[in-house]
Amino acid sequence: MKILVTGAAGFVGSAVCQRLLAQPGRAEVLGLDNLNDYYPVALKQARLARLEGREGFRFVRADFADAPTLFGLVDGFRPDYIVHLGAQAGVRYSLTHPEAYVHSNLVGFGNILEAARRHPPKHLVFASSSSVYGAGVPTPFREDAVSEPLSFYAATKRANEHMAFSYAHVHGLRCTGLRFFTVYGPWGRPDMSPILFARDILAGRTIKLWNHGKYRRDFTYVDDIVDGILRIALSPCPLPPERPAGAAASPPPAPYDVFNIGNHHPVEMLAFVQMLESLLGKKAQVELLPPQPTEMPETCADLTRIRAAVGYEPRTPIEDGLRRLVDWIREYYGPDGAGPV
Repeated sequence: MKILVTGAAGFVGSAVCQRLLAQPGRAEVLGLDNLNDYYPVALKQARLARLEGREGFRFVRADFADAPTLFGLVDGFRPDYIVHLGAQAGVRYSLTHPEAYVHSNLVGFGNILEAARRHPPKHLVFASSSSVYGAGVPTPFREDAVSEPLSFYAATKRANEHMAFSYAHVHGLRCTGLRFFTVYGPWGRPDMSPILFARDILAGRTIKLWNHGKYRRDFTYVDDIVDGILRIALSPCPLPPERPAGAAASPPPAPYDVFNIGNHHPVEMLAFVQMLESLLGKKAQVELLPPQPTEMPETCADLTRIRAAVGYEPRTPIEDGLRRLVDWIREYYGPDGAGPV
């Protein structure tokens, strides 16, 4: 089984590679990442160091927005599955650096689709985001209920879903988008609130809580996210629905789908900070601020469809997940959060 994983030095991508290499049966994993400096490259290299030397793993530093390089890699590797997790992340960064999102999330994703069309895998799974739901959508978010995206990052992720559907419809390429809900855990992204807040508490820096700390987020532990990704990615291709006898012929539906992967238990940000305070044994300095125009008041994943499709069920309570995260932060960043050590 050959699997191409993009974003292999990233938080979720490296965790997917770890799980694939630990599974029974030999998986051949080609990891692809450009190691950009959106956040410290040293963390990405540390994640890769945990994969280096593992049987079946090979890493290539390359940018999938570079079409000739990507096509050459896919031509040579011929993956059975593509798990596309590479992207330019970050809602607020997209306000000031939209060109990075055009490059990676639009041009780059277009290249991934075209590479897959040239050598069709059994399944192309790609990362979307809960950000696509926008404002005014009732919670829990259902896959068929989306609004206009509030940030350019979210707009590119919604565009990815439309792009993938078109390739599924026109070329018969089996594509599935996965809408992640606030992933956290050890080896996580340092620009996201769990690690940012924990390090600020340790260092005595002020934490800014928008909407006066009343935003609610559906924090999902990384192991649960990886479980959902692989359950979907490696699932058998569904059989087309049976046509009733005598029914007029019609084109088969496009082999495309989209699923939420979340925890279904949103937490208010002020309460989230209080949990970190308890685990760290230190009081936070908090500044309460008004709402931000790019932020949704609440995120919460409706898991009905993914449960029915592959039996996905998140298993990590936030108390357990945060405890593991805090242990890792102390180890990697040191007791004052200033690291890495």
